[in-house]
Amino acid sequence: MDLFNINRQRNAPLAARMRCSNIDDFLGQKHIVGEGSLLRRAIVADRLGSCIFYGPPGSGKTTLAHIIAQMSKSNYVYLNAVSSGVADVKKVIADAKDNLSLYGVKTYLLLDECHRWNKAQSDSMLSAIEKGEIIFIGSTTENPYVNMTKAIVSRCRVFEFKPLEPSDIKEGLNRALKDKKNGLGMYDIDISDDAIDHLVYASNGDLRVALNALELAVLSTPPDKEGVIRITKDIAVQSVQTPPLSIDETAYYDMLSAFCKSLRGSDADAALYYAMRLIEAGCDPLLIARRLVIHAAEDVGMADPNALVVAVSALNAYEKIGLPEGKIPLSEGIIYVCCAPKSNSVVTALYSADKAAKEAHDNVPYYLRDTNYKSKKVTGYKYPHDYGGYVKQQYLPDSIKDLVFYKPSQNGFEKNIEIKKFKED
Repeated sequence: MDLFNINRQRNAPLAARMRCSNIDDFLGQKHIVGEGSLLRRAIVADRLGSCIFYGPPGSGKTTLAHIIAQMSKSNYVYLNAVSSGVADVKKVIADAKDNLSLYGVKTYLLLDECHRWNKAQSDSMLSAIEKGEIIFIGSTTENPYVNMTKAIVSRCRVFEFKPLEPSDIKEGLNRALKDKKNGLGMYDIDISDDAIDHLVYASNGDLRVALNALELAVLSTPPDKEGVIRITKDIAVQSVQTPPLSIDETAYYDMLSAFCKSLRGSDADAALYYAMRLIEAGCDPLLIARRLVIHAAEDVGMADPNALVVAVSALNAYEKIGLPEGKIPLSEGIIYVCCAPKSNSVVTALYSADKAAKEAHDNVPYYLRDTNYKSKKVTGYKYPHDYGGYVKQQYLPDSIKDLVFYKPSQNGFEKNIEIKKFKED
């Protein structure tokens, strides 16, 4: 590493300096990189194909991409979709072809914010991905199935990252406090447990937020007479700019539970009260909005399908407006969900179908199979529109053809639903 790279490394934010280079040190995402997982086996064996890492900020997407590149015996090139274009990709592909044909060395292209590329930019590397001339690893906070071209997504495995657990955030902070090379271990720091806990809480599963707030707290706090930098909860609050909850953890979860049960119980006054109590206590209103969306589907469901539309609209409105005016559409959504007729038929149908899917693995009835790639013509399918929109026909596999997952209630819109179900006479 030359002098310029050393200086860049020293001046990089703490979150960038603490980026690990070994998969054993990687924090979180056990569902995709835990022992024995497909992704971990592919990384260790250096057999990873093109893939897309999708998830919230600070969950380790770029870090894992760098770990893959460093563990591989391959070249790797890092690009950011915001600042790169077709010309950059063409150069990477040309160099990759040369390295592969002359030296047998593969090339990884790590593309951050990959959802920002348009169709022309994405199409410029399709052929190289298909031929194996480059191994593409995209990183994005947006749903790739919605925000990326289908041609790219279809050629990649998509791995979904989750927000980090509080224990993972705390482990990351402790590593930074002890690390003398890249972290803050060269300082004499005394940080209180409640300061650590607030950084964990305020990070909302984003390790980058927690680490950079810790660095700001340390660098902006002068040492005392003994040369010790003492970080209190008040300093942590100022560093992360997120107010602490004014209630203890037990009261927080009790009120959140009461809010959810009030939605289910159709008490708009109670649901609004608990929602406002939580917001006043420092709870992120987006958490309340997300719970509202879940309950609109779980407890109202098909009794009033419009409840989900209103709840999602309230969530989107709050995301765009924020406090204080964002509480108005949020309150409208709460009142609508409370006043709507209730039915949990969607959830019971989901559980029943999920259970059957895990237990029954029959073949698809012959006449329902895809005909596009078969040389022999599939016959027997009755096209419902030829029969006025509906015709009696078996759709489920033979072993479960008589099972009923969805059973409408007699509440609201649902009482008007007529279930047409194949039954043998």
